[in-house]
Amino acid sequence: MSVRSRLCVLVTVLAAFTTGLCAPVAAQSTPPPHTAVLDGARLQQTKARLDRGDPQLRRTVQALTVRADKWLDQGPWTVVDKPRPAPGGDIHDYLSQAPYWWPSQPPTADNPWGCPYVQRDGQRNPEVDSGTDRQDVEKVFDSAYDLSLAWYYTGEKRYARKAGQVLRTWFLDPATRMNPNLDHAQFIPCKYDGRAIGIIDFSQSYTSVLDALALLDTGAPGWNRKDRTGMTEWNTDFLGWLKDSDFGKQEAAAANNHGTFYDMLLAGLACATGDKALARRTVLDARGKRVAPQIAADGSQPQELARTRSWHYSTFDLVAYTRLAAIGRNVGADLWAYRGPDGQSLFKAVDYLLPAATGATAWPHPELEFLRYAATDVVHAAADAGDKRARTAVPLLEAPPGGDLWALRPAAEQLDSIAG
Repeated sequence: MSVRSRLCVLVTVLAAFTTGLCAPVAAQSTPPPHTAVLDGARLQQTKARLDRGDPQLRRTVQALTVRADKWLDQGPWTVVDKPRPAPGGDIHDYLSQAPYWWPSQPPTADNPWGCPYVQRDGQRNPEVDSGTDRQDVEKVFDSAYDLSLAWYYTGEKRYARKAGQVLRTWFLDPATRMNPNLDHAQFIPCKYDGRAIGIIDFSQSYTSVLDALALLDTGAPGWNRKDRTGMTEWNTDFLGWLKDSDFGKQEAAAANNHGTFYDMLLAGLACATGDKALARRTVLDARGKRVAPQIAADGSQPQELARTRSWHYSTFDLVAYTRLAAIGRNVGADLWAYRGPDGQSLFKAVDYLLPAATGATAWPHPELEFLRYAATDVVHAAADAGDKRARTAVPLLEAPPGGDLWALRPAAEQLDSIAG
């Protein structure tokens, strides 16, 4: 081959090599979102596949945008809209009512609440959905998450702008913002002005808001530095309340799903506000503090099986565990790898659900309303983490209402609302 021919070949090879290098560099020009629970790099890769026209992802995005579209003409919501303030008198304080407590007497002029209240486990009192902030805050959490994800994958500005409006109204606007505490969550009329277990009103879903913020922070239209700073300050103050308040300390000591969700919220807030050491320590401590005492050798969760809705609470607790494990992945702590002294593990806990989750057998414990799809996300999580039995089960899972969105947001959600 002549020198000229060899030069031509070299130029061709270099051109191809350079083109190959440039393509991924361009795709990676925007950093992945700094999410707390979701895997930001995985989201970025999924978006790249979608941009290249992946047909299955396009169908899943359509299901996501159906969810997002329903929020566009709703809200925004605010804590100052409730008919009366929390017991402390500040309309900016969050207020919710204990869901399973009912009046034992007919209301009268002298006893307008029908006190004393009595507990009926698993039976939701409909009055808790009026006069408090509980339903509105769920809408804030769900809408912010759906809208932010929809913007991230589609680039449609209307989703980002609506998410920003929802978040600014609930958390940032001085006239409508919520104070960063849960002093009056799950109060019981005539009994308690607030309770530590009310923290679960936030701990079960607020980490989705943290991830929504991370998505918006990648350059969402209408979401600016002032908004980012304001939310960081709110989250820092809320983290301080969660760590230092008496209610926070009581919830941290809970030995059932309340404790697991507390850890998840604490680790998520720590991760989102830059305290990666606290996030990592919380995940690692959960091995001996949560997994070992709360999961049995066979994978069952005795505290949750004791409930009248044992299937719901078994899957519910595993939402917290799998999301906590996802936070651990982001801070270098592997909760999935842990094995307790009797072989307890998250893998065993998910595997315990598989016969019922796949429809192979009936759930053998008390359950007022069995919904098979409640386990779908936690099985996905275990499969992604390397559980072969869970991976085999994935094709047999029941999709939740609205479709299976795991491919777009691979972190477990509570798929069955106990409010339903």
